[in-house]
Amino acid sequence: MLSKRVESLKPSPTIALSAKLRELKEKGVDVIGFGAGEPDIDTPPFIKEACIKALKEGKTKYPPAGGIPELREALSHKLKEENSLHYSPSEIVVTVGAKLAIFLVLQAVLNEGDEVLLPAPYWVTYEEQIRLSGGVPVIIHTKMEEGFTLRHEDVKERITRRTKLIIINSPNNPTGAVYDQNELRKIADLCRKEGIMILSDECYENLIFDETTHTSIASFGEDVREITFTVNSFSKTFSMTGWRVGYVACPEPLAKVLASLNSQYVSNTPTFAQYGALTALTHPESKAFIEEMRETYRRRREIISEGLSLLPGVKTFKPGATFFIFPDFSHYTTAFGGDVKFSEKLLEKALVGTVPGSAFGAEGFLRMSFALKEETIEKGIERIALFLKELR
Repeated sequence: MLSKRVESLKPSPTIALSAKLRELKEKGVDVIGFGAGEPDIDTPPFIKEACIKALKEGKTKYPPAGGIPELREALSHKLKEENSLHYSPSEIVVTVGAKLAIFLVLQAVLNEGDEVLLPAPYWVTYEEQIRLSGGVPVIIHTKMEEGFTLRHEDVKERITRRTKLIIINSPNNPTGAVYDQNELRKIADLCRKEGIMILSDECYENLIFDETTHTSIASFGEDVREITFTVNSFSKTFSMTGWRVGYVACPEPLAKVLASLNSQYVSNTPTFAQYGALTALTHPESKAFIEEMRETYRRRREIISEGLSLLPGVKTFKPGATFFIFPDFSHYTTAFGGDVKFSEKLLEKALVGTVPGSAFGAEGFLRMSFALKEETIEKGIERIALFLKELR
């Protein structure tokens, strides 16, 4: 007999798609996967070497549940210099990826029936983790024609006496939107006045293009910092998805609770991986790596944005960040009975893998990653164009 918590649990559609694509590729099928949620660029050699060095030096034992002191110190410095956030090392908890950091926060603050304001489109894991933690997701829909930007008026309308937390994900997965600084400030003021806590997921902060800038919501003042959990990871910035190193910064009393929870769930983040992360933050070549990766994805964004904009009946929003684009295919998906069936048929007939927008709270859209070689992106767009032509 399963618990009620897991009976309605949905598997991650992105992981399921990756498994399906991997299976097809192993069979020799020439499939193009736009569904991957990770960089295609390898982890920098100097980070790998630091991990190997740590292993050779015997750094394989239990570290403190909150993370090795050197890494927490480096993260404190990073947050101050890059995000204008002042957190002491004791206010930072290193976790097994940002996914666990988010889950720890939800487990720590939610009681049964507490409401969590969740802007849509949203990362697929948020909704499931909220429910697993006893919370109730309250969806706030954003619009493509408004740049998928969250507005404080919409937040205010959804607040009730049971509202406990709001999740802010900027830069946003899946849309690539970067929230407007003025709106963020108004949302922060609203949360402060209403006593609503903030979980700010900033994992894509270093994959921003053009003149757009990222702002950490906790930087709007000490009173906002006191109600905010700032979550980040090494996965996207340093192409370290499989390393599973993330972190959360918050006031010390809350950090102690999260560290205690962390010790009960997983004990700690692997020690040698933490030394790799430490080198990622402190190595002189890190900034050049980030800049080169950002420029690579900027070029690919241009290719995929232009290609999709030429498809008849498809609406696009040019992402300001991340390596995702979130086009509206609803002109076609309706005839298939929804975006899931459409996505399945696209994979079957055109050998192109995408993730249905309904998984992100946006029926009719498809999430497409451009963490692919430029020629692969172009080939994939050609296949989609041919598939759509045959439908007309």
